Amino acid sequence: MASRSESSTEPCKLCQRRTLRGTTEHHLIPRMCHSNKWFKKNFSRDQMRQTISVCRDCHGAIHRYIPKQKVLGRDFNTVEKLLAHDELAKFVRWVSKQV
Repeated sequence: MASRSESSTEPCKLCQRRTLRGTTEHHLIPRMCHSNKWFKKNFSRDQMRQTISVCRDCHGAIHRYIPKQKVLGRDFNTVEKLLAHDELAKFVRWVSKQV
């Protein structure tokens, strides 16, 4: 049985693949930012808790291409914004063609 952070039933929200390893939950606003005053002022509690299911490849790429947690939370807090990141979008296009 998959844990709360892993699911094998949902496709990745970025590359749309279903992998044998399943998906992991990615916090659109990183947890380390939840206590930051700027984030508390600009986002609701529900917005800060929002996650998306992504495959391990895409999850690793998100943190590889956008390593700073505050930048990730401020500037890349939706699927659309993540896919607008040039390097990440290029990776997602490539990985979506992999088996």
